[in-house]
Amino acid sequence: MVLGGFLDKLKRGLSKTRRVLSTPVGELFRRARQVDAAFLEELEEILIGADVGVETTMSIAEDLRRAARDTGTADPEELYGILKRDVESRLRKGESDVTLADSSPTVILVAGVNGTGKTTSIAKLAAYYMGQGKKVLLSASDTFRAAATEQLGIWADRIGADIVRHKMGSDPAAVAFDACEAAAARGVDILIVDTAGRLHTDSNLMRELSKIKSVVARKIPGAPHEVLLVLDATAGQNAISQARNFKQAIEITGIFLAKLDGTAKGGIVVAICDKLGIPVKFVGLGEGADDIEPFDAELFSRALFE
Repeated sequence: MVLGGFLDKLKRGLSKTRRVLSTPVGELFRRARQVDAAFLEELEEILIGADVGVETTMSIAEDLRRAARDTGTADPEELYGILKRDVESRLRKGESDVTLADSSPTVILVAGVNGTGKTTSIAKLAAYYMGQGKKVLLSASDTFRAAATEQLGIWADRIGADIVRHKMGSDPAAVAFDACEAAAARGVDILIVDTAGRLHTDSNLMRELSKIKSVVARKIPGAPHEVLLVLDATAGQNAISQARNFKQAIEITGIFLAKLDGTAKGGIVVAICDKLGIPVKFVGLGEGADDIEPFDAELFSRALFE
């Protein structure tokens, strides 16, 4: 996608957030005469309303107050520029390229709570790489949820991807094992492994994912190359809680932020990048298989504020 189209798609996907964030912020700065307590309080209310989070919001407000004091400026346009650069710098904490294997296949494990859009996000990932001319294989290793394998199979048919699946209740690691063998035999470039979205305890989650990770590591050197956590952007601050819990249980290498088009709380991306130390690698911006974009801090910031 060309840059202009990419930015326009982000702007459309963030339209609800822009209405509660960039429009009120722009109006606030246009009428600003000084960065005083009243100004900062109103700015904080807007940022928190967009789910930037209290801690990150307070830090942004303090940075702006300090910058205004140090530069002695009261120019709204200059102050607005300072704010946008501050937000972009926080977003850059979450900027990281996807790790691809030196030799195929690259193995991507995908985790996430049921209902976050995990299955759809996997389909988008597959379509994204297929669009680059790569051969993709899906492993239906979420064998505990009745509809999981079926749903992934429907998506695989829709986008034309191959899939390895067993019957419901099968050992998830056994599915991953067969998928690794199939990936090697078929010359697959990208193997995407779905994992259970709901387990009874963190210890079960850890054991199950550890087993899958050890299986793919034995079959494919260096695997898994990425472990992506799917988060639902509409969950707001609850998404951060989920990420923290998963981070304690497994080694997450990146986040796929789904349903970003369906929320006015897109500021959650700023909070995730700023506070969690886990890079956002993809964002989902719709229901279609092609409604996915790699995370780009500069373009994301522009889509929020331009």
